[in-house]
Amino acid sequence: MNELKPSPALHCANCEAVLQGEFCHECGQSIHSVLKPVSHMLEDAGDIFFHMDERIIHTVPPLYTKPGFLTLEYFSGRRVRYIAPFRLMFVFCLLCFFFIHLAISGSKLGESSGEQDSISAFATAETADDVHEQYRAQIRDVLATEKDPNVPAPARMGLAAARGVIREAANRRLAELKAPLIPAEVGENDPDAVKLKHDDFMSRHDAVDIGWLPAAVNARLTTGVEHLKLNLALLSNHGPQRKEAVARIVEGVFGVLPQTMFVMIPVFALVLKLFYVFRRRLYVEHLIVALHSHAFIFFALLLITLLGYAKGAIGPHVPFAGGVIGVVSFAMWVWIPVYLLIMQKRVYRQGWGMTILKYWLIGSVYFWLLMFALTIAIIIGISH
Repeated sequence: MNELKPSPALHCANCEAVLQGEFCHECGQSIHSVLKPVSHMLEDAGDIFFHMDERIIHTVPPLYTKPGFLTLEYFSGRRVRYIAPFRLMFVFCLLCFFFIHLAISGSKLGESSGEQDSISAFATAETADDVHEQYRAQIRDVLATEKDPNVPAPARMGLAAARGVIREAANRRLAELKAPLIPAEVGENDPDAVKLKHDDFMSRHDAVDIGWLPAAVNARLTTGVEHLKLNLALLSNHGPQRKEAVARIVEGVFGVLPQTMFVMIPVFALVLKLFYVFRRRLYVEHLIVALHSHAFIFFALLLITLLGYAKGAIGPHVPFAGGVIGVVSFAMWVWIPVYLLIMQKRVYRQGWGMTILKYWLIGSVYFWLLMFALTIAIIIGISH
C-alpha cells in the first residue's frame, strides 16, 4: 500500500513562518505575488481606491435614496459590506470638483461676449472707411472710461492695453484690405507687455514680513500677494491676458477647494457636537454623520453636473428630453435639503420641531463658516 505523505508546508517569503491562510500571521504579508499582468494591477488599484466590488452596490444606492441609513448601519457595527465613510466622501469630492471644474472651464469663463463681438466686428467691414469708423467709435468709448477719475489706476492701465488690442484688430482687417495701418496713439500700452506696466503699481507694496513666521512662509506670502495684485489688475483689462488671468484663478481655486472641504468636515462635526451636546454622543459619531452627509452632497452635485452635460448635448436636438432633464435636475436640487433634514431626524431621533429648529441653526452657522472658508479659498486662488 502507498503511504500517505504530508504535503509540504508553505512558508512566508518575508519571515519564513508557516502559512495558514492568505496572509502571514506573523508579519501580515500576503501570499500573492505582486508580479501580475497589467489587468490585475488595474483591478487592485481600483479596489484600493474605491473598493470596486459588491460594496458599491450596497453603498451608493442607499447613500442617495435612504437618508441616514449608512450612518445607522455603521453605528450598529454592520460595516464590512459598505464603503468606509471617509473613502466614500473622498472619492465623490474629487469626482464632483473635477466635473464642475470641467463645466466651468468649458463655459469660457472670463470672456466677455460684448468684447468679442466688438473685436470681431472689424472682420465684417467691407472698406477701409468702415474699419476706421468702427475703430473711432470703440476708441471713443474706451477713452471716455479711461478719463473717468473714479476708475482705479490698474483699470486705466488695462484700458490703455485694450486700445492696443482694438488697434491690432483693426490693422489686421486693414492689412487684408491692403489699406494703410493705424499708428499707435499716445499713451497706448502694448497688450503683450501689460505685466511690465504694473511694476510701479506693485512696487509700492513692501514684502510680507511677519516676525513669528518662518522666512520661507513670508517669502511665499509675498509672492502670493504679488500674484494676487497682478491677477486683479489683469482682470480689469479687456485684452487677451484677461482670459489667462481668469484661467489661473479658476485653476487656483479648484486646486484648494478639496482641501478646504476636508477641513470643513471636522468643523461641521464640531458644530453637530455643540448642538447635540446633551445627547451624549462621541465626536467620532458626529464625524461619521458629517462624512456621510458630505458624501451625499458631493454625489448629488456630481449627478446634477452630469445631467447638465447631458442636457447640453441632447437639449438642442431633442427639446422635450432637455426639458425632462431640467425638471429632474430641479427635483434633485430640492432633494438635497430634504435628505439632510430627514437624515438628521433619523440619526439623532428628536421630535420634528426640535429637529427643524436645530437643522436651521446648524445650517446657518455652517453656511457662514463655509462662506468664510470659500472666501479664503478664492483669495488663495486669485494669488495663484
